[in-house]
Formats: sequence, structure tokens, C-alpha cells
Amino acid sequence: MQLVCKNLPGHSHYNDAGGKFVKKQKKWYDYLWIVSATYLILGFFNILFAWLGLICFFIPLGIALVKGKKSYCNRYCGRGQLFELLGGKFGLSRNKPVPNFLKQKWFRYAFLTFFMVMFGNMLFATYLVFANTSSLREVVTLLWTFRLPWHFAAASTASVAPWVAQFAFGFYSVMLTSTVLGLITMMLFKPRSWCVYCPMGTMTQGICQLKNGKS
Repeated sequence: MQLVCKNLPGHSHYNDAGGKFVKKQKKWYDYLWIVSATYLILGFFNILFAWLGLICFFIPLGIALVKGKKSYCNRYCGRGQLFELLGGKFGLSRNKPVPNFLKQKWFRYAFLTFFMVMFGNMLFATYLVFANTSSLREVVTLLWTFRLPWHFAAASTASVAPWVAQFAFGFYSVMLTSTVLGLITMMLFKPRSWCVYCPMGTMTQGICQLKNGKS
């Protein structure tokens, strides 16, 4: 009889028949954490790369709407993989249980609502620039509070319309803020604690429940 210990992707499992530890072969999607890390780094050099983050919005929603599954969260989320790598392999997580209130439906949907309101404010700021009623602000807002000068990544914005650049600054603010929140909860609790209250995860879960007729 062959005994196999379940492990994370890429980790070894014991093959009783051969008496050896056999490394489980990784899939291409096990390396998507590199994409997430690269995205954040590129934002320091050229803010227009922030537009690529829309992929992480449309693909999860598309999968949930078409298939009624959370395949993106469970398999393709590079950010979750990055937290797992930093918190697990590199030991940056206290690995403590996630507080119960973060798991509660009221908190997850309240956080989703707040997140969407902030996202709406970002879109409105972009519209004001588009309508020429406001000027371009070359700042990244961290945690919806701290405005960080980001002019060093704005050199390429001269070649695009101001509203395109404004959206990039705003969207990168959203992505950076959510990453910082994820890193904080990663260090305090389990590596992938962010996944418990991630707004995108909450949205796709709600879509899947509606599509599959579950409450």
C-alpha cells in the first residue's frame, strides 16, 4: 500500500513503496506570485503599469459568473501565493488563528461595501480629471489616508491623457493598500488571512452562491 502525506504544492511527499521523498511537480499557476510581486515593483517605476491590475478584477468575476466557482481564489491568486510564501516558507507569520470577527459575514460585507465606496471615490476623481474640473494628482494614497508623493513613477504619464494617469495612481493606491493590509494580517495571524476578508473573494463567493442557488 502506498501512503502519501498531503502537502502544499511543490512540497515533498513520502512514497512508501520506494521509501523515498518524491517532490510533487509544480504547475504553471504555482508561480503566479511572481506576477503579483512584479506588478507592485513596476508601479515604482512606471505608474501606468497599474492598469494591468484590472486583470485581477475581471478574471475572478468572469470565472464566478460563467462557471459559478472560486477557481481564481483557490488556484490562480498570485497575491495569496505571495502571502503564503512570505508567511510560510520565510516564516514572517505568527501563524495564529484568524480572529472570528474577520470571518463573520457582517464584517466581510461591511468591508466590501467600504472598499467599493473608496473605489467609487477613485473613479470619481478620475472622472473629474477627465472633465477638466480637477488637475492630475501624482500621489498614491496608502490605507485611504496617507498621501505619498509618486512623481518618480510619473515620467511616462506625459504621453497619455491626464485621466488615464489619474486612474493609474488611484488604482495602484487600491492595490498597494490591499497588499499592505494583507501583509499586516499575514504577520499577525495565518499567512493567507487576507483571503478570509478579501473584497474580491467576498464578491465572487456571493456570485457563486447566487448562481448555484445557495443562501
